[in-house]
Parts: sequence; structure tokens; C-alpha cells
Amino acid sequence: MNNIYRTHTCGELNIANVDEEVRLSGWVQRIRNLGAMKFIDLRDQYGITQIVVSDDRELQKQLDGVVTECVIQVNGVVVERSNKNTKIPTGEIEVTAKKIEILGKCQSTLPFEINSEKADIDSVREDLRLEYRFLDLRNDRIHNTILLRSKVMKHLRDKLTELGFNEIQTPIIANSSPEGARDYLVPSRLHPGEFYALPQAPQQFKQLLMVSGFDKYFQIAPCFRDEDPRADRAPGEFYQVDFEMSFAEQEDVFRVLEELFVSTFKKFTTWKVDEGPFLQIPYREAMEKYGIDKPDLRNPLIIQDVTELFKGSEFNAFKDKTIKAIVVPNGAEQGRKFFDKMTEFATEETDAKGLAWVKIDGENVVNGGIAKFVTDNIKDKLEADFGVKPNDAVFFIADELKLAQKIAGLVRIELGKRLDLLEKDVYRFCMITEFPMYELSDEGKIDFNHNPFSMPKGGLDALNTQDPLDVVAYQFDVVCNGFEMASGAVRNHNPELMVKAFEIAGYTEKDVETRFGALYKAFQYGTPPHAGAAPGLDRMLLLLTDSLNIREVIAFPKNKKARDLLMNAPSVVTEEQLKDVHIKIDVENN
Repeated sequence: MNNIYRTHTCGELNIANVDEEVRLSGWVQRIRNLGAMKFIDLRDQYGITQIVVSDDRELQKQLDGVVTECVIQVNGVVVERSNKNTKIPTGEIEVTAKKIEILGKCQSTLPFEINSEKADIDSVREDLRLEYRFLDLRNDRIHNTILLRSKVMKHLRDKLTELGFNEIQTPIIANSSPEGARDYLVPSRLHPGEFYALPQAPQQFKQLLMVSGFDKYFQIAPCFRDEDPRADRAPGEFYQVDFEMSFAEQEDVFRVLEELFVSTFKKFTTWKVDEGPFLQIPYREAMEKYGIDKPDLRNPLIIQDVTELFKGSEFNAFKDKTIKAIVVPNGAEQGRKFFDKMTEFATEETDAKGLAWVKIDGENVVNGGIAKFVTDNIKDKLEADFGVKPNDAVFFIADELKLAQKIAGLVRIELGKRLDLLEKDVYRFCMITEFPMYELSDEGKIDFNHNPFSMPKGGLDALNTQDPLDVVAYQFDVVCNGFEMASGAVRNHNPELMVKAFEIAGYTEKDVETRFGALYKAFQYGTPPHAGAAPGLDRMLLLLTDSLNIREVIAFPKNKKARDLLMNAPSVVTEEQLKDVHIKIDVENN
């Protein structure tokens, strides 16, 4: 490299460069004043080089105004260091400065420390970090995370290309579509009163590409959903590795997903990674055993149904209820305070009215909690049928089925955390399959459970003859360590089936024609069977970096309230801008 700003980067010089004249440019990370001499740690993306500034009056003058995080250019000679630093690649050498030039001034006081010994980026208020994100991104950890994201994206692109997929871009402004979340609407200037929508996913476009004869498509696609933010969900927008393939069945998609996840996680981490084929767990089994459709398989605890065991029990809280049990090996070693804290968690953090429990002591005697309601007959069956042993503890959750499953799932997760039961340094993958095609909305209306364009198992016959809530679909998720990592499905490609599927959810054929006109029309002109999925890029980075917050793996994220504090968005626009798109805001009722 040789240009007006640098002949070398700050991370590439070594003992072989001694006596060379070089020119470096970068940020001043640290200045150490040793009286007659000054030492500067000069940083760029590639590393750090120590600069020695002698007591030469002209050189010292050139340092006027130089503070940490200034950008400077240094011309000098590489010399061997007498006190070598083995912690950095350039630690055998230093550069004796001959000329220093300020390229970019910096204010003398930073909003927060970035890379000094004092820097503790996690202790800085997040909103302040996001307001000054350009500084936050200079921190080594955050900076390297974004570079890792770039490498992961390249790997995914290379892998999909290797597997025969072609990268094709799809529109960003399109039509509004009911795909599970609120749309972001974009008013049209040329068509008053009409709106585009930012795509929640490229779902319809990728299916149209299959109809168009493209055999295998992919893109790293931006998706826009007006959803509330969470630690594992960025507000407003996220990126998914979207792919679709013609003449494919569910297992074909599984093989691609396994190749993507295994190759990526093995390449970019040192943790143990589950090999394919991933464990396949039907949705209903997942809800029964884990109480959630994204189970963390590092947690060894399993939920079991003991409803029949307590039939006729005198314990009122169990009467006419579904009863779930979680057996905790050696749980009897925990003191009363632990059980009280778990009960407190269940009643305050879930919808549970209480949490029943018993301990089996070393003498095989039941005590504590609801011990008086666990008869000898029940104890014997707990041992024989549910694997309960001396020194174990058992937690019981009683409620209607879905609520009992949900509460038991949350209790299982909390027990895993508090008892430190999760496997360490491992990525445990599974496929959740056979999702219900439909579910009841909060208003009691039949609605799509997963993806409205999925193929029901049994096809049109299933839609015509089964209770909608019993219909399962070729829909699936990839789950890793308790996070949903990808969703996919075998797609419906039959227009008659498409109309029937939407009819069950309350849409008429006219609605389908109006809202999904392109797909409806395309399906009349020869559509190949097709299937696909979409791994979430942001969540992959979340796990790869072992981060607690998805905002840490996004270059310019929004905060917890969906605000971009750096760019000040959303913001008020002018009346003229509103007039251009034929919108008037009712401020009084806003």
C-alpha cells in the first residue's frame, strides 16, 4: 500500500521493516508524556503502532492540539523496541516520528471513554452510546463485531452460491400484506390517498421468482416490521438470509439450513456445534416437553404430564386442571429459600396462581410443599413412570392446558438458569416442525399461525375435512440455544388451495385477488412446487458473539423505544413535505 496518507497500516509493521521510512495514519489511542519524550499509540482498523516523539522543538510544536481520538499522519523510521510488547503484533518495533500532521481534530473531552484502560463500554448509558454511535463503533469489541458481521455475510453468500443459489434483489417499496406484524406505510405522491408498504419479508417476490423459472434464489434481505423491540429483536428492521428453491421438499430445505448453520458456526466460533441432521421435534411435542416452541436444549429438564396421576386428589388447586411436572435431579439439596424464590418467580413473572413442589429426601421420604397430598401410591408412580429418585425435587404447575404449558416452560427456563444447568460453550440446534396452520386470535377469530402461504399437510382435502385448528402445515423453525434462528415452509402453489386457505381465515376470493393479486395470477400460469426458509442474520450474530442484546451486532441500531438517536428519527417533517404526499396531521387528536 502506498498513497498520500499511509505506506502501511498500523497493524502490519514488524521486525523486518526496521530502518524503513514509513507513513502511518490513524487515531490517537493514548499519549504518554515522559518528560523530554512522548509516546503515542496510533490505531487504525488493523492494529496499533507505538510512535516515539523526541524532544525536538519542531516535532513538539506539531503535537499542539493533538488529543486522544484525533486523526494524525506520522512520517518516521521503524526501529526495534528495547522493551518489546508481546501482547500486540507490532510489539517488536516502534516508529520514531520525523513529521506529524493533524488530519482530523477531536474535542478534548469525549462523551465516554472508548478504548483506554478506563473504558467500560457496558457501564455507559446505552442511549448516550447510540447518540454517539460513531464513537461507540471505535471500541474494539463493537468494531470487531461489525467486522465479524461482514465476514459472516460473505461466508453465507459464498456458501449459497456454492450450493447453486443465485442472488436476486427484490423491491423495498411494495404492497401492504397481512404477514403477522404491522406494516410501515409509505404514502404515494403520484397516487393521492394510496400507500406503498415496506416489505415484512420478500415472501411473495421470492415465490414469484420460482414461478419465473429461477431455480434457486437468495438475498440478504432487509425486512421491516412495526413491532415492539426486545433484547433479541431489533425494532423496525432486521436482515434475513432469504432463500427459495423450486422442485424441493421439506427435507431439501433442511439440508440447506443445516449446511448454512453448521458451516457458519464452526467457522466463526470455538464452541461445540451440533452436526446435521438436526433433531426434529413436532410443535405439539415441543409444547409438551418444553412449554415453548423455541426450546433451549442445553437445559436437561423436561416437562412431564402428571394429570392422570392426581385424578381424585384432595388438593383443590389440582382439581379439573392439566398438571405438569418438572423433576429436578438432586433438587432436594436446595433450601426452603430456593423454593420460595421459585414460587415468587412463578406468581410474579408468569400467569401462575402458585407453584407446588415436593422434595424426596435421601431416605425416600416426601416432604415440604404439598407433601401431604402425595400419597404412597402417587410417590411410587412418580418413581416408576417419571424417574423420580431420592434427593430429587418435583415442581408442579396446574392450569388449563395451554397456560400450564406456558408457565411450565417459563419455570423450566428459570430453573435452568438458577441451578446453572445449561451446557457450556455449545450450540444445540433443532428443527421445530408441523406447526399448526391456524390459531385463534385474541378475539377468538381463526387466523394464520405461521405463514399464510404454506402448504397444509394433506393439501386441499385437509382444509375441506379437518377442524382448522387441527390442520398442521409443512412449516418449520430452526432453533438454537432458545432462540428462533430461521423460519421456513413448503409453499402452497395451487390457486384453489390458496383461496381455500385464506377463506378459512376470513378472506374472500376477491380479497385474495386484491391483496395477493400477483401470486394469485401467477399461480394460474404453471407454478413449480417450491420451498424455502430465512435464517435471521442479526440473531446469528447475537449467538456467535455471545451477546445479550441484538443492538450490539447492528452498526446503527435504534434504541429500546425504536428511536434512532444518532440520526434523530423518527422526526417531524415540514407541512410542505406532508402536502406533497397528500397527508394532513390532526395534531389536536394525536
